[in-house]
Amino acid sequence: MTTALGTFTVRALDPLADAETVHRWVTHPKASFWLMGGARLQDVEREYMAISAHPHHDAFIGLHNGEPAFLMERYDPTEVELKGLYEAEPGDTGMHFLVAPTDTPLHGFTRAVITAVMETLFADPSVRRVVVEPDVSNSAVHALNKAVGFEVLREITKPEKNALLSACTREQFEAARREGAAR
Repeated sequence: MTTALGTFTVRALDPLADAETVHRWVTHPKASFWLMGGARLQDVEREYMAISAHPHHDAFIGLHNGEPAFLMERYDPTEVELKGLYEAEPGDTGMHFLVAPTDTPLHGFTRAVITAVMETLFADPSVRRVVVEPDVSNSAVHALNKAVGFEVLREITKPEKNALLSACTREQFEAARREGAAR
């Protein structure tokens, strides 16, 4: 995806080669909702090796103009994260994303990242709806989710947090993009 801010692409995460970068991102104070603040490098390697080996969970490095800039995870919510916690629909996919911390933020960057993530997910024609489960207190991500078309379904309790189960259909995403472009 190319925007006024540059080009956004994704590639598969390499659990060993990308571990230092991802460790720096997930242990940063701005990534507190990832619950990995005290993780060691080996913990991050182990976590992403497990994701890489999992048949229903994938991790990606997002690139901005060819440089690592965000982390994206895709998962089958009937098998990972939300198994048994909601009424799944055919074509559901789950998603997590994390923007790399920076000392030189770009206005609109995080919105461009979540848009790129959603475009990547919806590029798969079998995906009809994206579901997410952010922490109830993560107001920044709730605003971003709303901006790209997510609607809150309800609050759910997970072992590690209380979350706002939210969903975005392909149609809701496209409508939000049109609305954003009209501004």
